[in-house]
Amino acid sequence: MKKIRLALLDMNNNHANQGMRNIKEIADTFKQNSDEDVEIEVFDVRYNNEMPRVQDFDIFISSGGPGDPYRQGHAWEQPYADFLNEVWDHNKNNTERKFLFLICHSFQLASIHWKLGNICKRKSYSFGVMPIHKNYQGEEDFLLKGLPEPFYGVDSRAYQFIEPNLRKMEELGMRIVALEKVRPHIHLERAVMAIRFSDEIFGTQFHPEADPEGMIKSLEIAQNREAMIESYGMEKYLETVDRMNDPDKILLTQAQILPRFLQHAAREIVRDLTPA
Repeated sequence: MKKIRLALLDMNNNHANQGMRNIKEIADTFKQNSDEDVEIEVFDVRYNNEMPRVQDFDIFISSGGPGDPYRQGHAWEQPYADFLNEVWDHNKNNTERKFLFLICHSFQLASIHWKLGNICKRKSYSFGVMPIHKNYQGEEDFLLKGLPEPFYGVDSRAYQFIEPNLRKMEELGMRIVALEKVRPHIHLERAVMAIRFSDEIFGTQFHPEADPEGMIKSLEIAQNREAMIESYGMEKYLETVDRMNDPDKILLTQAQILPRFLQHAAREIVRDLTPA
């Protein structure tokens, strides 16, 4: 039996959040259902400056988190940049690959690191259950393929990725696979919501780990509640809360994207180690 080592990178900087609870639950379910021996370890990156050694793990999930994604001079920032480079370089130079999923703040950090576009502050904080649109490449990506068009995800961000550098992304072999909702009455560029960075690395601007329980707890925070009412209006806000448990919305997204990423990574890791 192959041991699969999974590192969870907590990017919340000691702020209360629901995301890590969700990620840990998904990781634990993967462990319980896996045919392999799965070992899980959590690293508090921003608050305790803990970083996993790339050579010690097979799969990494790097969470969302609060704050400015641009460098502020903190001790963890260069080690995190080195971590991104090391995973990327390892996969270019080795047959035994490493798999990485980047969520929201981590997605922004990676997009800035690889100079992929304009990551800037939004005019207002975005929070809510939002429709997300696949492009033609997203329709073909196995992580999104089983989801409807549009599908729904939890959006919670003060920053956004717009104006992608498509030439740079093409040079690196990266593909945009999802964009934010179409807003014909607002003359603003649609934000990039998901990128296939490589065969092994995937990232989302939204929160694919989120569940209704976490959303309800998050709405107890005034900033989140006000942001959602501002985005939707009171009537739509109440309807969204009422429909939180719809099996075809965030529950479907939660059940597919991260679990499928983990299952695929495990299969590929075992295959890499199997003699031809």
